[in-house]
Amino acid sequence: MKRDWVPHAYQREIVDHQLDLARGAVWAGMGLGKTVATLTAIDALQLTGEGPALVLAPLRVAQSTWPEEARKWSHLSGLDVVPIAGTPAERLAALRTDAAIHTINYEQIPWLVEQGAWKWSTVIADESTRLKSFRLRQGGKRAQALARVAHAHVKRWVNLTGTPAPNGLKDLWGQTWFLDRGVRLGSTYTAFTDRWFYTDPSGYGIQPLPTARQQIEDRLRDVCLTIDKGLDVDKPIVNQLYVDLPRKARQAYVDMERTYFAELGAAGAIEAANAAAKSGKLLQLANGAVYTDDDGSWTEVHDAKLQALDSIIEEAAGAPVLVAYHFRSDLARLQRAFPQAQVLDKDPATIRRWNAGKIPVLLAHPASAGHGLNLQDGGNTLVFFSLNWSLEEHDQIIERIGPTRQKQAGHNRPVYLHYILASGTLDDTVLDRLQSKRDIQTVLMEAMRRRV
Repeated sequence: MKRDWVPHAYQREIVDHQLDLARGAVWAGMGLGKTVATLTAIDALQLTGEGPALVLAPLRVAQSTWPEEARKWSHLSGLDVVPIAGTPAERLAALRTDAAIHTINYEQIPWLVEQGAWKWSTVIADESTRLKSFRLRQGGKRAQALARVAHAHVKRWVNLTGTPAPNGLKDLWGQTWFLDRGVRLGSTYTAFTDRWFYTDPSGYGIQPLPTARQQIEDRLRDVCLTIDKGLDVDKPIVNQLYVDLPRKARQAYVDMERTYFAELGAAGAIEAANAAAKSGKLLQLANGAVYTDDDGSWTEVHDAKLQALDSIIEEAAGAPVLVAYHFRSDLARLQRAFPQAQVLDKDPATIRRWNAGKIPVLLAHPASAGHGLNLQDGGNTLVFFSLNWSLEEHDQIIERIGPTRQKQAGHNRPVYLHYILASGTLDDTVLDRLQSKRDIQTVLMEAMRRRV
């Protein structure tokens, strides 16, 4: 069922900014609705005769997020979004479709450019920090390929990101070149660094001059819209990020839901003794790994949630992220997928390092993040990789970095809550219970009625 869009004031700013400027950037954090605002701007432009648009994004975002966002809103009913993904043959078939918007992941940019016959007058670079490595004669191959068409064939260009300079001001030149071909920050990366940076005395890397930030911001102000003021810092900004279960995982989920039994191929089968056990198995399948015996052995069935978390961490671009997990299998998979992550343990040094900004990803079980822990200095982003039924644990881990603690610590910034949910699973029911604070029995009965 489509929904009517009632934009926030800052979302109207995003739309107007993209309509008014042929080439510009929007710097707004995940969950603020910059995707629907951008789609609205594209829709308006195409009504005036603008050509088709191409969205560059990480794979999962290109394949799912943009098409799903267009389908969600009633005012975008006439906007067709086609992902260019899959095998070469499938990509070529998608490429030939006459769509208002095509989406493609950054890894496929060289392939796309090699096809020739460029047809997109508008390019949206979602998570544009992936273009930061561009240099005129060196740098990443993807950005190099994109540069060949960026100014010769593209009329309108929009960079979207939540953290434009994750590793410092030096990240800005590559992205900005695609907007103005070096007019604002220098015609080459060397010219940029010579003007605003000096070599670190230690011999490692470069550091910005004292006047660099102000001068660079002044030069970018006319093309970059920053959404950070006017946000309500008294309540969290909530983002529900849905992933689709792969076919085999979906079949195992459906079988467990209906019969308390599911086949896992070479890994054997799983069985639930009662309704409570079935609930646990369903949540495990939604997360991506399910326990196969009473000794703690588990089998991985998909990595959809891991891919979604990777996108969130990528967009955070160096800003610390707190990740809540539930099962030990979740923790093992998270540690394997994100070797830079650390686990919230009983060592006080771990909390000190987090609050000092030295831990990029902190993995925490909500039960271990109860009363008294102060994590607000370390970051303002919490991701629920998995959920459990405990309302107290859910609320307690949010409070560790919540709006009240942020204010008490002197941080005038919003708190971002990201829930990674598997579509059509018990995840929705658990979240309903947590957000509505109703009893478990009530939400389960309502969920079963909806299924029937």
